[in-house]
Amino acid sequence: MHQEKIQEVIQEVKKIVVGQDKMVNRLLIGLFTNGHILLEGVPGLAKTLTVNTLSKVLHLDFKRIQFTPDLLPSDLVGTMIYNQLNADFEVKKGPIFSNIILADEVNRSPAKVQSALLEAMQEKQVTIGETTYLLDKPFLVLATQNPVDQEGTYPLPEAQVDRFMMKVNIDYPSRSDELEVMRRMTNAHFASEVRPILDKEDIFAIRNAINEVQIAEALENYIIELVFSTRFPEKYGMQEEAKYIQFGASPRASINLNLGAKALAFMDGRDYVLPEDIKGIAEDVLNHRIILNYEAEADNVSTRDLIHKILDKIPLNKVAGIR
Repeated sequence: MHQEKIQEVIQEVKKIVVGQDKMVNRLLIGLFTNGHILLEGVPGLAKTLTVNTLSKVLHLDFKRIQFTPDLLPSDLVGTMIYNQLNADFEVKKGPIFSNIILADEVNRSPAKVQSALLEAMQEKQVTIGETTYLLDKPFLVLATQNPVDQEGTYPLPEAQVDRFMMKVNIDYPSRSDELEVMRRMTNAHFASEVRPILDKEDIFAIRNAINEVQIAEALENYIIELVFSTRFPEKYGMQEEAKYIQFGASPRASINLNLGAKALAFMDGRDYVLPEDIKGIAEDVLNHRIILNYEAEADNVSTRDLIHKILDKIPLNKVAGIR
């Protein structure tokens, strides 16, 4: 039943969004595992459109926040205002008080705003004045960013980037997909409405079902080995790759690989995890947690390249038992 509703959601989003199946899949995984998602790609790849459309298919409160260099923390979380009638200060809550937040072009805002967003993402609460307010559940940040070499952008702090469950790199559409996009966007009679499918109760029920998905001990060890190989690549026979890695993945990588693999299995109609589920989610979970050095940039080595080499170097049959 849950899988059928998930397929309905995907089909509803496809009425508007063309050729971004992976992005939709990852956004749903974030929703079902309580994990924030960072989408990165050049302008015009339907990042904002996809999040907007998905929000309409859910019975959830939704706010879109356009991040700009002059944005203030109070514009995000709210502030205290003076009420002349009561001769007292009262709280005016900001747009962060919603279930789904679209943080559009999140890397265009300065450090103070990022700090305010970080508290909301990690603690599920915000502080206004001297009072702390809990955010409603579910609370999910779906952020988009342009590559940091674009004009007018700020690199996100590593501590904040690590709070995102996944960083999904959005590529250009295929020729056939772009042809379909062009036809839709130039057709005045193109239908642009979608119907709501899921509500809060459905989402919480799916989360509980995903928690019941089984993962074998051998696969748990496989996840640990993948993460540890990013921290100590020399021990795994990756001397060449080691010179490019400044910092390896944090423990959040292990947690999110486990959750993401369970979610992939569940959405595929299984109650158990396969190695392919872990490999399928590995790039998106790890690519923002492996910090490369300047030598990697000079040699044009990307985290995607390193993750693929790690997956090749650590076959499952070598970690079937505990090391």
